[in-house]
Amino acid sequence: MSQNLSNETVIIGGGIIGVCIAAYLAEAGQRVTVYDRTGICEETSSGNAAALAFSDVLPLAHKGMLRQVPKWLMDPLGPLSIPPAYLPKLLPWLVRFWRAGAADKYEGGLKAQAAMMKLADAEWAGLMDRSGTRHMLREDGSLELYESESEFDASLPGWAARDRFGIEYRHLRQHELAAFQPGLSGRLVRGTFVPVWKTVSDPQHLGKAIWRYAEENGATFVKGYVGLVMPSKGGIVIQLRDGRTVKAGHLVLAAGAWSHLLARQLGDRIPLETERGYNTTLPAGAFDVKRQLIFSGQGFVITPLVTGLRIGGAVELGGLHRPPNYARSKAMLDKAKAFLPGLDMRGGREWMGFRPSLPDSLPVIGRASRNQNVHYAFGHGHLGLTQAASTARLIRDLLSGQAPAIDISPFSAQRF
Repeated sequence: MSQNLSNETVIIGGGIIGVCIAAYLAEAGQRVTVYDRTGICEETSSGNAAALAFSDVLPLAHKGMLRQVPKWLMDPLGPLSIPPAYLPKLLPWLVRFWRAGAADKYEGGLKAQAAMMKLADAEWAGLMDRSGTRHMLREDGSLELYESESEFDASLPGWAARDRFGIEYRHLRQHELAAFQPGLSGRLVRGTFVPVWKTVSDPQHLGKAIWRYAEENGATFVKGYVGLVMPSKGGIVIQLRDGRTVKAGHLVLAAGAWSHLLARQLGDRIPLETERGYNTTLPAGAFDVKRQLIFSGQGFVITPLVTGLRIGGAVELGGLHRPPNYARSKAMLDKAKAFLPGLDMRGGREWMGFRPSLPDSLPVIGRASRNQNVHYAFGHGHLGLTQAASTARLIRDLLSGQAPAIDISPFSAQRF
């Protein structure tokens, strides 16, 4: 069966990035159809840590991660894991990641991320107002916690970098921590409170609410697994794995961790790797957590949601096809119990999702190299929810022929 949507924009991907793009384009009066293999915000966008991390401007390669890698890899259940059998395939990405940490790359990446975050903050505020979802926003800040003075000292250059962009924070001593989060273990000796950090009441609820707003403005959804995309005269041909074929005028590729596979069909080789993230969501009464707690030394966070208490994070660089290793979820739960001694660990729901990550921690946003009718919007790593509205604004600018709200050259697919 073939369908002609030559006057429409097709978005591949029904996660939070695709949903926000659909909302922005539908608001602008464009005809939009979203294709996704499962549904709206049913995969990675359903189980993330719910943070709008506008102050998280440091690329991963500059956050002390490279220094920690050897120690972390010694622990198969630690913050970073690479299955040995996957390492040969991962090596080219790791080399790019190492190069992204070079001093000459620092300034450009930092400025690009800071500009994206400033835009994201403004665009989320506007989108929430227009969609009636502001009641889902929580502005309680975050509390980053440290187990030693040396761990705290290692974080100071990162906080100094944030000073340049006016990001507010306050360092805390051990005796001050209880005022921000009662019940913490005495193992935690320092903290940093970030008042501008925000979370949402539940990321899947928010994504579905934004989609309802997009639908009200005319966006439509089709369930289907896209297997092939091909340039065609005056547009793009999209072939689904069930045999359906669609011709669209414009295509926006926002398929998360699967995006590079389709981009390759269009002539762009993007070094995207999959961060497999794990979490456990406990019942809401498991512990009275006041705001998102961040344990960067252990690679996980604890977030209070309306649907429960979510404990998750860590990075497993293992691709799209390996079975989940839920021992990682259990390890984070054990660590959370050590930091919150009163935590009730019963009744949790385990989850694993795929974060689409590029070595320089910047997404791909902009036109495909060989086709002006194709735009990319993927590779946000652990910042997909945070940067969804700013990405949507930039894609709308491009499709409407306007100058983008910020310089998008650092996000070009051709930078690789």
